Amino acid sequence: MNGLVFFLDDLHNLSSPSRDAVALALRDQFQLFGVENINCSICFSAPANYFSNIGSLAEPAVRFYDKAYLNPFSLAETSEYVDAIFGTAANRGEFAQWLHSKTCGHPYFIAFVCRQFAELTGAGDKLDATGHWREIFHRLEKGKFSADLAQVTDREVQLLRALARCEEQEINRKEFADYARIYFTRLTDRGLLIRTGRGHYRLYHPLFREFLRQTK
Repeated sequence: MNGLVFFLDDLHNLSSPSRDAVALALRDQFQLFGVENINCSICFSAPANYFSNIGSLAEPAVRFYDKAYLNPFSLAETSEYVDAIFGTAANRGEFAQWLHSKTCGHPYFIAFVCRQFAELTGAGDKLDATGHWREIFHRLEKGKFSADLAQVTDREVQLLRALARCEEQEINRKEFADYARIYFTRLTDRGLLIRTGRGHYRLYHPLFREFLRQTK
């Protein structure tokens, strides 16, 4: 066997018995594989601050991993991704521009939308962005956004919807004094809010904002 890579998505959702214990257990297991000459590696995704609250007990686990930060795709990177999937579609350049504008270059949403288009269109078909978007957005609601809301309290959902109703995408927490600071902190920790400055926040993506505005 040349090697084996284990991929774990959203490791932050695995928090029992604690993040410290999870991080250390993974480190110990994969270090043991190396000692026994078993060529296994692990790659996981989590928020950029995953290790920030892990205490000194887990510092060896922090050093065990090489960290790579996934930034939004540029238009050129989005076009390259589209070409790799829809290489025979005549309008893939136009589609890539639409996709980049719709997703703001967010890698998850780019991958999700492209996967759905691949299912809904035939090989070489013209990529009809507007024609399939309603169905794809519905799938995005079920596959992603509903799961986002399932991890928060009713009061936090109320706050998210209140933020979505604002005309400005970035808000000042003082404008929402009815909501305790802890709600903003928890939603930021869960990746549903992004802290853009002291006391300033925005929803993590415009598509999530659109979903909150359309649903009750």
